[in-house]
Amino acid sequence: MNIFVGSLPFSIEEADLRESFEAYGAVDSVKIITDKFTGRSKGFGFVEMPNDEEAQKAIDELNGATVQGRAIVVNKSEPKPEGERRSFNGGGNRGGGDSRGGSSRGGYGNDRNSGGGYGGNSRGGDNRGGGNRGGY
Repeated sequence: MNIFVGSLPFSIEEADLRESFEAYGAVDSVKIITDKFTGRSKGFGFVEMPNDEEAQKAIDELNGATVQGRAIVVNKSEPKPEGERRSFNGGGNRGGGDSRGGSSRGGYGNDRNSGGGYGGNSRGGDNRGGGNRGGY
């Protein structure tokens, strides 16, 4: 069973997470998701356990548990339906820009609702190439 683990402390290592789940049974893999630019943890990851009963026991007992001062979220990972996947190919008018694209913060957006990065102008635009959240 693939298990989602969220609200992880940014300092936790995959070995620490593996150890927490191995108390309930065999663990096939552990992956903490990191930012591809900084390498910093995004605060969530996935644990794969081959035995569904052991995995469910781990979920039941670890969900809400405190790890390094944070209450973690643990539940069965369900794949998103294909139509809901996000595109990571940048917003329209990537460099920010003029009235045709980008918010006042620029482009490099993932989709219509996120983005904002470099460039842009103070007039904003129609929110096609950037967004209102900033960052990558």
